[in-house]
Amino acid sequence: MIAAGDGPWLDDAAGRLIRPYTVSNGRTRPSTALDLLSQVMATGTTPLGTLGPEHAEALGRCAVPVSVAEVAAHLKLPAVVTKVLLADLVDCGALTTKPPAFHHNPTDRSLLEAVLDGLRRQL
Repeated sequence: MIAAGDGPWLDDAAGRLIRPYTVSNGRTRPSTALDLLSQVMATGTTPLGTLGPEHAEALGRCAVPVSVAEVAAHLKLPAVVTKVLLADLVDCGALTTKPPAFHHNPTDRSLLEAVLDGLRRQL
């Protein structure tokens, strides 16, 4: 695996030298509905066909259940690009997805209070 700043595609001063839309082949909509808090996990199935290095890195991050937002942060890619990559992996059977636990009530007061408490502890 190439470390940050190594190789021809990264530059410490300029950052990523490839535009995000080239990573997703210009696609802006994933084929699978994914929320930022959706959980994704590798199935153990080897994807068929040719996938880019970002696909491989995303798949490597999904050995345990992880949110789409976390994968995007680790890949340092916009969430929409990450959703397209993850949807590709779901389509080929390499990933499974699960909606967030609070999918039916995203404004649950106890959940929002827990998030607020966690943010306060971080500050």
